[in-house]
Amino acid sequence: MTKKNKNFDFEASLNELEKLVDALETGDLNLEQSLQDFERGITLTRSCQKALTQAQQKVQILLANDDSVTLSDYDAKDKSMP
Repeated sequence: MTKKNKNFDFEASLNELEKLVDALETGDLNLEQSLQDFERGITLTRSCQKALTQAQQKVQILLANDDSVTLSDYDAKDKSMP
């Protein structure tokens, strides 16, 4: 893991991304600022996706030796999960 990833704050990045989306949705930004915010948003999205993928891989590794646990895809519509 690189130093850049080690200091990555997922929650702060997600919060910043939400603020950028809100700002872009208002339509009050000029073209240059909109493009800068969009570019920053893409960077944040990729970083968050990478962090989520790494977390998923870590969970799979941790559970790999436990045959009693069955992994399945998450379904937000499934209300049976706590």
